[in-house]
Amino acid sequence: MDLQITGQGVEILPTVKDYVEKKFSKLDRHFQLINGAKVELSEQQTKSQDERYRVQVTLNANGTLLRAEERAENILVAIDKVVPVIDRQIERYKGKLTRKGNKNGPSIKSKLNDEPTPEVVRTKRFVMKPMSAEDAITQMELLGHDFFLFYNSESKEYNLLYRRKDGNYSIIEPELE
Repeated sequence: MDLQITGQGVEILPTVKDYVEKKFSKLDRHFQLINGAKVELSEQQTKSQDERYRVQVTLNANGTLLRAEERAENILVAIDKVVPVIDRQIERYKGKLTRKGNKNGPSIKSKLNDEPTPEVVRTKRFVMKPMSAEDAITQMELLGHDFFLFYNSESKEYNLLYRRKDGNYSIIEPELE
């Protein structure tokens, strides 16, 4: 597994790097379909010292992205908190592969086989008019939603706007492979 460790506003000491590698090497043995992992460590200025350090993990499992984020009072505790979260996501993903009978995926027995399989229960259609990102923010706020799908008049593409935990906004611009 290709493991990338990056830091924003925090120096990655060799002891921290070794700790991350040790923790995430266990995930690789646990699930061989993980092609790569990106671990981003950051220190943020927050009112609460309990959430000062943030660890964000993104795993690439044959094109499916699994993501987890945790915060803590120090970087090692944040790493310890994020590992079980991403581990649960791996279990959920393995369960989906097993339930679907995916011929290309692993035949792995999952702890989640007892859970009912979620299904699409509603399809919603609506007319979209091209708009700018600023107009999309206004529309999303008027609707009281945390995300908003819109046709971006500047890029001529569909975008997804969402409100981040820090109160700012992000836009997802899809790219086809």
